[in-house]
Amino acid sequence: MASIRAVGTILAFGLLTLVTGCAGAGTPSASTAVPHPAPPRASSPAAAPPAPAAPGTPGPPGSAAGSASSASSAVPGVDPRSVSASLSIPAIGVKDLEVVPYEGTTDDWPGTRIQDRGVAASPYGDEGGIGPGETGNYLVTAHRLSAGGPLRDLPELDKGDTVRVELGDAVYTYEITASRWTSFRSARSLEEQRAAVPGKPGVTPTQAMITISTCATPEDNAAGNFWRDDRKNPEHRIDRVGVLVSTGSAGAGGAPG
Repeated sequence: MASIRAVGTILAFGLLTLVTGCAGAGTPSASTAVPHPAPPRASSPAAAPPAPAAPGTPGPPGSAAGSASSASSAVPGVDPRSVSASLSIPAIGVKDLEVVPYEGTTDDWPGTRIQDRGVAASPYGDEGGIGPGETGNYLVTAHRLSAGGPLRDLPELDKGDTVRVELGDAVYTYEITASRWTSFRSARSLEEQRAAVPGKPGVTPTQAMITISTCATPEDNAAGNFWRDDRKNPEHRIDRVGVLVSTGSAGAGGAPG
C-alpha cells in the first residue's frame, strides 16, 4: 500500500470483507461513507473495422466474421450465451473456472448468487452481454474476497496477458488490452462497463471482446469509502478488458497464444 495508514485501514476491515459477498457484513452504511473521487479509468481500445471477408471465409482474429462463425459452431444448435464455459488466466493462476451464464446484468441479485457459489457469472440480455467468441462484450464477474476468491489477483493482470475461454470444443484466446474502474453509484459508468464496445456506449462492435470484473473492496476501504449497496458490493469494480486474438479447438490442443 501507498502508506502505513492505507495498510492499517485494510487490516482493520479485512476480516469484515471476508464474511459475505465482496464487501462483507458490518460495514458502515452509505450514510456514513466518506466520499472520495472515483479512481481514473483508462480508456478502452477503439474497435477498428476489420477487413471484409468473403461469405463462408473466416475473418481475422477478433473480427465479426471470424468470431461469430466460431461461436456459432462451438455448440451446434445452442445459443452460446446460454452455455457454461471454462475460464483460465495463466498469469494469475486461474484455471478452469466455471462461467455460468444467466439473463440479467452485471452483479445483480441472480449474478451475485451465482458468484456466491465460488464460480464466475456471465450476464446477457437487453442490458448487454454475449457468449464467448461472439462480436461484442463478453462479461465475466466473480468474487475477489469471498467464496474462495477466484479473482483475488485480478488487479495483477497486465496488458498483454492472455485469457483462455473454452466452450464445448472451441477455445477462445483473448489478450488484455486495457484496464478500467466501474462505479456502482454512476449510471454512466455502469453503462460503459456493459457496452458492446467497453467504455463506448452506443458504438457498434466489430470485434469479440471480454470484460473481467471483480470488487475493489480493499482499495475503497483504504480510501475511506465504505459505501455498500444492498448486495454488500463496494462502490467500485476493477475491470480488465481484452480482445479476441485467436480461436481453436480443444481437440486439436487448444488455441495458440
